[in-house]
Amino acid sequence: MTRLVDRGRSLEELERERWPTLSAEASRLVTTAHALRLRPIGELTVEDMRLLIGQDVGLAFLLPLALEVLRDDPMAEGDMYEGDLLSAVLTRSPAVWNEWPELGRELAVIVSELIELTDLTPHLSQVTERFLAR
Repeated sequence: MTRLVDRGRSLEELERERWPTLSAEASRLVTTAHALRLRPIGELTVEDMRLLIGQDVGLAFLLPLALEVLRDDPMAEGDMYEGDLLSAVLTRSPAVWNEWPELGRELAVIVSELIELTDLTPHLSQVTERFLAR
């Protein structure tokens, strides 16, 4: 399922929620996530999505976009390692997949096809098995 969303709008606009102003002590991760929420979602990179999804930010809008990427390249890479976007998506809470079961089914198909074609790293094998067993 791909949600029809205006990719020219930011998460802040789509979620209709403005985060509070950051304190001077905010971490780099928080500062980055804050800034990415202001960027149009159509401009987010694989790394941007990996970071936000890993922090459970904007999942309703970002998971469908991430699955589009993963359909074409299941081992899409942000700044960490090959398959880091897949890892971020697979490791979301089971409650996420209960809320959006159609996305979970689509991800299961992507992962099942990937397993048949690729030798996964031990980490990706583990998170893939955990996801499929949910």
